[in-house]
Amino acid sequence: MMKVALEHGINCFDNAEAYGNSLVAWNMGAVIKMDVVDTIWARENLVVITKVFFGSKGWFEGGPNDQGLSRKHIVEGTKTYLVRLQFDYVDVIFCHRPNPSTTIEETVRAMNFVIDQGWAFYWDTSSWSSAEIIEACDITDCLGLVRPIVEQPEYTLVERRKVEIEYELLYTKHGLDNAGLKAMPEFDDRVATADKLKPIADELGVTLAQLAITWCLSNDKVSTVIVGASRPSQLKENIKTLGVVEKLTPEGKQKIEVLVTLQAKEIRPDALSMVRTRHLQFG
Repeated sequence: MMKVALEHGINCFDNAEAYGNSLVAWNMGAVIKMDVVDTIWARENLVVITKVFFGSKGWFEGGPNDQGLSRKHIVEGTKTYLVRLQFDYVDVIFCHRPNPSTTIEETVRAMNFVIDQGWAFYWDTSSWSSAEIIEACDITDCLGLVRPIVEQPEYTLVERRKVEIEYELLYTKHGLDNAGLKAMPEFDDRVATADKLKPIADELGVTLAQLAITWCLSNDKVSTVIVGASRPSQLKENIKTLGVVEKLTPEGKQKIEVLVTLQAKEIRPDALSMVRTRHLQFG
């Protein structure tokens, strides 16, 4: 899969300490190391991403020190991940979620410590609010530390609020980019949206999946779109999107806008609060 991606100019690989309870890190590291040795690719040509927050033991199985954005977990989680990856560093490390139980200053200092140790080149955020990102930037500026420069949000045709409304100030004032996470919307929304967009996809000669990726890539505030694939043929279909982006004209985007309008949805409940409460009571 990674070879297919590289053959088509894709060199950014997303991972996290929680994926597959760390089995993904073992597998990815083994593939990278083997092919670097075989000179199929050079390590400096790859951008390897990881994310810290959920831990590697499972969110509900882990204890309070096994997850979150405390200095302890960031440092220990990063070191553990690098052992599993079998490399000395990653290119980018993301804070996978915000952590209300830890001050942003502690997280900022810990991420800069990781960079100072040479374990990562950059640190960034994932699923943070604009207020949290601004606070992190203000703290780094005051302390002379490294800012986060990329946010990895959910961004789809049916979930646009953060990228197109909430983060607007971040683009102009703080120079933020988005690594658009093409997460799947709720099933009913997905089916209803697909039915409406099918004629536009047919007009462009693409699948609905390719249209969804093309739409994300057409936003100049998005630097990277993260997609998943379980087999090479699926990945190749996704890659065909790169040749379709230019076909999506402003007129085509306007047609999509009419069918799928930007709506401010209700804020989702904090599903992690009960876990934080459990740690506070029994940790």
